[in-house]
Amino acid sequence: MLVDFNGSRASVSLRWVLERVFIVNVFNVLISGVGGQGVLLTSKVIAEAALLSGLDVKQSEVHGMAQRGGSVLSQVRFGEKVLSPIVSEGEADLLIGFEPLETARYLHFLRDDGVVIYNTRAIGTIGVSIAAEKYPADINDTIKLRAKTVMPVDGTELAVKAGDKRTLNLVLLGAALKYLPLKESIILDAIKNTVPKKVFEMNEKAFMAGRAQGK
Repeated sequence: MLVDFNGSRASVSLRWVLERVFIVNVFNVLISGVGGQGVLLTSKVIAEAALLSGLDVKQSEVHGMAQRGGSVLSQVRFGEKVLSPIVSEGEADLLIGFEPLETARYLHFLRDDGVVIYNTRAIGTIGVSIAAEKYPADINDTIKLRAKTVMPVDGTELAVKAGDKRTLNLVLLGAALKYLPLKESIILDAIKNTVPKKVFEMNEKAFMAGRAQGK
């Protein structure tokens, strides 16, 4: 689609025009991490909470290698009407990172006023393990310099205290509650609808531990 702005021609997508001119309330979330950390489950909970709130939701496929050790990215967009599941560069309102390097990898997707919430425990991807890439020593400084609002959380420690380190995803989701335009009670309902009943209490505990960090 070609649009003329003051005599100059610029190519823009139909989705870009519609969402910015006609649909203003779309919230964009990126969730990044390493395979096995629960990135996809987190995106499912957010999507479920948005649906329970009566919103339109689009959730992308996971990009990268979803097996343990691979880099994973999931995208969730929700609002009055969402036309695409893809978050463009410079468009994310919130980046939830499960690991510092995987957080830094997607900082360019953030809006100028976007928020970063990330787990400070480094674990490294397959690329680091096979020496295909080097883990930066100053990664935390890089994140703080490149994002306006940053909340570092030792989510792994909080998850262990909640009963299982695999609840890291719910810890980070709880920490992100402050910045998500979704009600706490509805997110808890979404967690209940998404995780097995036998582990709901532990996941709820992890979520509340993260929420306390975000206050």
